[in-house]
Amino acid sequence: MPASMTRRFLLAALLATGPLALATASAAPAAAPGRADPVVRAVSRTTREQHPRRIYIAGDSTAAQKYADAAPETGWGMALPWYVAPPVEVVNHAMNGRSSRSFIAEGRLAAILDVIHPGDLLLVQFGHNDQKADPAIGTEPWTTYRSFLRRYLDGARQRGAVPVLLTPAERRRFDADGNAVATHGQYPDAMRALAAAEGVALIDITAQTIARWQELGPDRSRLNFLFTAAGLEDNTHFNAPGAGAVGQMVARGLLATGVLAERDVRRLDEAVPASWITWPETVPAAT
Repeated sequence: MPASMTRRFLLAALLATGPLALATASAAPAAAPGRADPVVRAVSRTTREQHPRRIYIAGDSTAAQKYADAAPETGWGMALPWYVAPPVEVVNHAMNGRSSRSFIAEGRLAAILDVIHPGDLLLVQFGHNDQKADPAIGTEPWTTYRSFLRRYLDGARQRGAVPVLLTPAERRRFDADGNAVATHGQYPDAMRALAAAEGVALIDITAQTIARWQELGPDRSRLNFLFTAAGLEDNTHFNAPGAGAVGQMVARGLLATGVLAERDVRRLDEAVPASWITWPETVPAAT
């Protein structure tokens, strides 16, 4: 077996050992933009006993699995399993620092497409790092960003899976008058336009998070981000409550867009208990 495949299998095995790496819900996707066609759904049902339906996450640090060395930083993908009902599994491939471009360049999309099955979901959320000037990471919203996003959509649909676009979770920024400020420029608009053009389900996390931070205000919104007694002030990355709030938005969006059914979700009105979030030991850099 090639070394790259071995590393992917080792990572999958490590993730599977934690309570937050995989969680489960059931059944074929309900009618929604970008859903698999009837033939694909029929094939999916015949193979479901061998392969429970899975929700794959492709994204950046705001969604990623965190480990003991990063606690209390928490990605919303760690909280999503709380809201997904068995036997669907959440498989989190999101990684710190990645953009729509670099995630592909590093083979991370290919690793998902190697194992994704008909009827599975591929959640795609990028934008934070696409803003960077580094040519190996950054993209332009209306050209390269949309072009790279199409590769996620095409790859999923070619395999009978259902892609879902998620606009980036908004940072905590307020102006002098206490109004929450948008920080992602034209990237959310570019993703919204792509979803409409491609007939793909969209969950507008940007709009929902900025509305949430506005509702909470400058002081209470801090409780969702990494502000610690040791002096850390991080207005981008979430703590457990913040990740739980965004994970709840994602689950509700999957239901609202019809890519998950009522039987596939649970606890949509509950907050993730702090005791449920854990941070496994760090996966070695070689994986």
